Amino acid sequence: MIRVEGLTKVYRMDGVTVEALRGVDLTVAPGEFIAVIGPSGSGKSTLMHIIGCLDVPTAGKYWLNGREVSLLSDNQLAEVRNRQIGFVFQSFNLLPRLSALENVERPLIYRGVGRKERLERAREALERVGLGDRTRHRPTQLSGGQQQRVAIARALVGDPALILADEPTGNLDSASGRDVMSLLKELHAQGRTIMLITHDPEVARQAQRQVRIHDGMVTEERGLAS
Repeated sequence: MIRVEGLTKVYRMDGVTVEALRGVDLTVAPGEFIAVIGPSGSGKSTLMHIIGCLDVPTAGKYWLNGREVSLLSDNQLAEVRNRQIGFVFQSFNLLPRLSALENVERPLIYRGVGRKERLERAREALERVGLGDRTRHRPTQLSGGQQQRVAIARALVGDPALILADEPTGNLDSASGRDVMSLLKELHAQGRTIMLITHDPEVARQAQRQVRIHDGMVTEERGLAS
């Protein structure tokens, strides 16, 4: 599903050159649950942003479902993001003035889906993450764990094949973190491909495969978990 070869990302700021990624090679099979682990500044979030079509590489190639994404225009990248990828972020990225239902339906607005269908699909997504009774609540009326579940529902509403989760348990207490990981594992069992970015070894161990990244390079891979 995902294949990157020689992926490099260089940032130049105020005359300083920073190599965030230095020749990363990585393949992720359809339906796999992979954790990319590394310390802060290792390049793992930069890798996710490129795979999520939120950024473009300086050099190297990236294929998603057989399509060379690194050659696409900005408009084409936006289309890929909207239709093929679901995002879950550490900070939830929910709009505070909107209800849970309104937050979840947002990706469908950009697809031109009609209001009745949008709301129906958003309700179904919230029910899938156990928040069918919180549709009218705003983010400030929800716990951190519940907000992350809303974010996961928003990622699911467009029925993406790939879910990218960047430190999804980072702002949660232990119990809420376990609930979110259980939900991600359940989604994986249903056939989703999941790439999880984390600095936490305990979280990473719950994936099928761990890829360790350090100083912008893949330094270790551990095989499928039993």
